[in-house]
Amino acid sequence: MTIRARTPEETYAPAIALAKQQFAHSDPLLIATLASVPLLLEEATSGFFSIPFLGSTYEVHWPEGNAQNTVGQVAADVTTHILLLHYLLTADGTPMANQWIAFRALPGGLGYDAAFQGRANLRLAQRFGSDGAAFEGAAATLAGERLAFGDLSFCFRLLPSLWLAAVLHLADDEFPAEASVLFDGSANHYLPTEDLAVLGGLLSSRLIKAARS
Repeated sequence: MTIRARTPEETYAPAIALAKQQFAHSDPLLIATLASVPLLLEEATSGFFSIPFLGSTYEVHWPEGNAQNTVGQVAADVTTHILLLHYLLTADGTPMANQWIAFRALPGGLGYDAAFQGRANLRLAQRFGSDGAAFEGAAATLAGERLAFGDLSFCFRLLPSLWLAAVLHLADDEFPAEASVLFDGSANHYLPTEDLAVLGGLLSSRLIKAARS
C-alpha cells in the first residue's frame, strides 16, 4: 500500500479555515492600524487590505479572507495565504525593537531550533558560503538593505512591521561558512513562532532561487 504525501493545500486547509473564520469576525479598521497596512473599503461591509510581501503586493479581502496577487489577480499560494492571514490576525501594533534575535530566542523557538537550522541557516551557508557575490546579488534582487554584521548581511522588510535579516560569514582556511536568519525582536507580536520558522525558510529559498536566476 502506497501512502500519498499530503499536499500543502491539504496540510494547511484546517489552519486557513480557522483563520478565515477569525478574520470574518475581526474589526478591519483595528487590523489596519495594528498591522500598518492600508484598508480599502468597497462598501460598509467589505473591502481589502493591500499588503507588500516578498516583492509582490497582495490583496486580502475582508470578510472572506481570500488573498490574491495584484498582478493578474492570481490567488496567493497556500503558504503565502496563511502567512498573510496570520500576520493580520496576530499584529498588535508593538513598535519594532530594532534589535536582531536568533530563532531560538523566540517564544518556543529553542525546541524547534535544530529544524530551523536545516530549513534556513544551513541551506544559506551551503549555497553562499564560498560565493559572497552571489549572496549579494540575490539580496539585491529581494530588495535587501545592507547591514554591518558578518562578512555580508542584509535586512529584508518582508511585511510592513516584520523584518528579517540574513547574515553570512564566508568560509576561510580556518572556519567553515556560517549563515543566520535573524528576526527583529518584536517578531512574535506579528506572527506565531511556527509561522516565523516558515518565513525564515521561505526567505532562504527565495535567496537561493534568486541566485540561480
